Amino acid sequence: MTTSSASELVPVPIRVLLPGDQEVVARLWSRRQAPDGWRYEVGLPAFRNGPGDSVEPAEYRVWVRAPEHVRPVDGVSYDQVPTEYLERPSLVQEELGPRRLSGWVLAKAGSRGPGRGGVVHAVDCEKAPAGAPVLPLERALNAAEQPGVRLCSLCGAAAELDPVLKGFDEGFGEQ
Repeated sequence: MTTSSASELVPVPIRVLLPGDQEVVARLWSRRQAPDGWRYEVGLPAFRNGPGDSVEPAEYRVWVRAPEHVRPVDGVSYDQVPTEYLERPSLVQEELGPRRLSGWVLAKAGSRGPGRGGVVHAVDCEKAPAGAPVLPLERALNAAEQPGVRLCSLCGAAAELDPVLKGFDEGFGEQ
């Protein structure tokens, strides 16, 4: 999240709609953009018990939904209120979605000896063994070239690593 800069935190008045159709002027301390709308941090006027039998003015701070629970006060500028905005994903992130974890893991077969085999999975594959060491590209390719080792087609390890193992020219005819 990014935050607008404010040299000094000075709250501004704002009307807060309370339960039971009540309305009170409170102080707006900050605003925050959330995925489902805006939240405003307001300070509601209140009283509290002080030493002895005294009563002191106090403020109760709470985050409320905007615009459901707040209304502007006429003539008040809200430009200087500290505001946190959600970071916008880049166009690439919006189109492609979240970036997948990089690396591969080898699920070893249960047999021992040469040609024991196994399966190379992407790190985030549901069939990948938990706690297996993450292999960088070169080690994943070395593992995939061992006898009896295959590449998982569920997670895309086969689609990603096969062209590197077999060469990129396959399927394009002679050049």
